[in-house]
Amino acid sequence: PPGAVASEPPPLTPPLKGEGDAPVLRLFAEGSYELVPHDNMRKTIARRLVEAKSTIPHFYLTLDCELDALLALRAQLNAAAPVKKTEKGEAPAYKLSVNDLIIKALALALRDVPTANVSWTETAMVQHRHADVGVAVSIPGGLITPIIRKADEKTLSVISNEMKDMAARARNKKLKPEEYQGGTTAVSNLGMFGIKDFSAVINPPHATILAVGAGEERAVVKNGEVKIATMMSVTLSTDHRAVDGALGAELLGAFKRHIENPMGMLV
Repeated sequence: PPGAVASEPPPLTPPLKGEGDAPVLRLFAEGSYELVPHDNMRKTIARRLVEAKSTIPHFYLTLDCELDALLALRAQLNAAAPVKKTEKGEAPAYKLSVNDLIIKALALALRDVPTANVSWTETAMVQHRHADVGVAVSIPGGLITPIIRKADEKTLSVISNEMKDMAARARNKKLKPEEYQGGTTAVSNLGMFGIKDFSAVINPPHATILAVGAGEERAVVKNGEVKIATMMSVTLSTDHRAVDGALGAELLGAFKRHIENPMGMLV
């Protein structure tokens, strides 16, 4: 009736012990859905994400990187790739992706800022001697993070070929546990899907993860003039217990320097 105030819907009550899925299913008409049982991978992902978000105090830092110098260098390096013989004929010895250079830049940033290359435990800070960079790979039914070990010491071509091999085996579920367990940081890149920026969930025991958005042409101001540049937004999620705001900013600044001065990654 006129003047009446709509009542709030009753709050959802937490399920009673032993009720299982019933409280959720009661909200939907019978026959309006089908149940797709969780496989072990999805159960593991769900458990680890809940653990990460409920036990790790996430802190987020975002900045923009200019990609034009990196894209030019990538084109030159790919053009200079030697040709090798394969079972399918001749092919370049490597073909670098932007993500390969991102992996290397993050590894070098951790080398430059070693106090951010850590893992948290209740009794001590685990200070890593190398940058082992995990890379999130989407596979049917879930996600897995193969790790490029000692990425700070490897050449771009080695990183690229390792990443291609592990991504292919990840999609076929043929990775060994030691190839996706551990690591000191991770990269999650959704730029190929057109995502501009996002925040990623830290994957324990890492203290950081870098979320990478799409490279896109933007109007930027340089020396008082508007120019067109290819820009990429990145967001660093940190475990605030181990990497606080100032240290995270230092790490992200080091990453930006390597991305925008990519020749330094070759020496």
